[in-house]
Amino acid sequence: MSKPIANHSGSTGIHRRTFLADVGMGFTGLALGAMLGKEDAALASSAREQAVNDGVAHHRPKAKNVIWIFLIGGMSQMESFDPKPELNRWAGKTYDESPFKNVLDSPYLKKNLRELVEGLHKVHPKIYEMQVGYRRFGESGLEISDWWPHVGQHADDLAIVRSMWTTDNNHGAQLQFHTGRHVLEGQFPTIGSWVHYGLGSLNENLPQFAVIGTPIADCCGGVGAHGANYLGPEHNGVQLAIDPKNPLPFASPGPDVYREEQIESFGLLNRLNRLSAVEYPEDRALAARIRSYELAFRMQTAIPGIVDFGQETQVTHERYGFNNPATKTFGEQCLAARRLVEQGVRFVQIFHGSNGGAGAWDAHGSLKAGHSRLCGEVDQPIAALIADLKQRGLLDETLIVIGTEFGRTPGAQGSDGRDHHPYGFSVVLAGGGVRGGIAHGKTDELGFHAVEDRHYVTDLHATVLHQLGLDPRRMEIPGRKRLDLDFGKPIDAILA
Repeated sequence: MSKPIANHSGSTGIHRRTFLADVGMGFTGLALGAMLGKEDAALASSAREQAVNDGVAHHRPKAKNVIWIFLIGGMSQMESFDPKPELNRWAGKTYDESPFKNVLDSPYLKKNLRELVEGLHKVHPKIYEMQVGYRRFGESGLEISDWWPHVGQHADDLAIVRSMWTTDNNHGAQLQFHTGRHVLEGQFPTIGSWVHYGLGSLNENLPQFAVIGTPIADCCGGVGAHGANYLGPEHNGVQLAIDPKNPLPFASPGPDVYREEQIESFGLLNRLNRLSAVEYPEDRALAARIRSYELAFRMQTAIPGIVDFGQETQVTHERYGFNNPATKTFGEQCLAARRLVEQGVRFVQIFHGSNGGAGAWDAHGSLKAGHSRLCGEVDQPIAALIADLKQRGLLDETLIVIGTEFGRTPGAQGSDGRDHHPYGFSVVLAGGGVRGGIAHGKTDELGFHAVEDRHYVTDLHATVLHQLGLDPRRMEIPGRKRLDLDFGKPIDAILA
């Protein structure tokens, strides 16, 4: 490798062979110098990256891919995966009038709470009955609400964690669920970006961190919920439109541009970017931009095939709910997720319930009407995704996660709603080396506090990383000290 030329200050700058080529050969030399400089810069960059991360799993993985389904707004744990019959028994009574007044004396009530607006979300003292029935599903007998009948049919493949907690009682918890940090601390790399950073690519024509559906609103973290922050823009999630008629609205040249024209345009742009890269080899944003243009060009061929659902059978269409307006959109997104992981995409993040604000699952009022409709949109497609992956032999290597930022209060807000509730809520996992047919952790009799095997949200992150063969404690960037809470601990009790 050529030696760098020292400038007057004694620091190193342009490599000797780049300099000689540029001054001796005019523009042709400039291009050659760019190529040589790119080689040097790439080698130096590779050496730096190698010191931090080599893209190789730390231990034998149990899973290859993740499909991360996020329900925006805060799904009620009591009306989904943690039914509480005591709510019906004591409905209309205050906590003080029930045997459970001690929930208000729990140290968890304030110990872990960090309010964005102090006093905004008060304790609602009047107990609110469950708004739907529940029953036992499968040989395991897992108790699941009647709003999830299709997913319930796969109870023996599910691991329900009923003891999650977080610290934000406002919708910044959406960002916190993905980064592990409270919104007041700013934005940090998300779980999807850590996976991308840790494992790299399995398919050069597709994004390794794909985002489907409308992400969370700016009020609650925005693009930060699928961003990489200090890991660098190359590890951000890439948003895809699951529309067979227009699969790449932001990355296609338009109908009036010939492919040959676009190839020439991309070629010129690529050459100009790489010339800049010689002069600024440390510019990570520029390097990421070059890679993003290259990926966008390759995606124009790959993505239309992913959303060409005509390749699927009519039975598959019906299974995912294509024939029902209520399930069609989310069904297409779930089917696209399956097709993406089949092609080697590491992390697919599906958002449901975005409404430009806090999210459709936010149930301050009309909980029964709202949750029954929303569950009706996602229940059948998620069940179809589990069944489809299982039938194709892909469930064992694909980890499905169904999450939401927090739960809902056992007490009534107004006459027919539940407020935000960070003290205890549920997430569901399936596949990817997770044990099926189990409920892990517990909330108290009313579903107020996580009281047994409590898990902060980064324990879920650590579980995902562990199943992919990554050790969270070995994923740290020099100069970016992480807190102990950031790493989390794998939830070993649910792992096969």
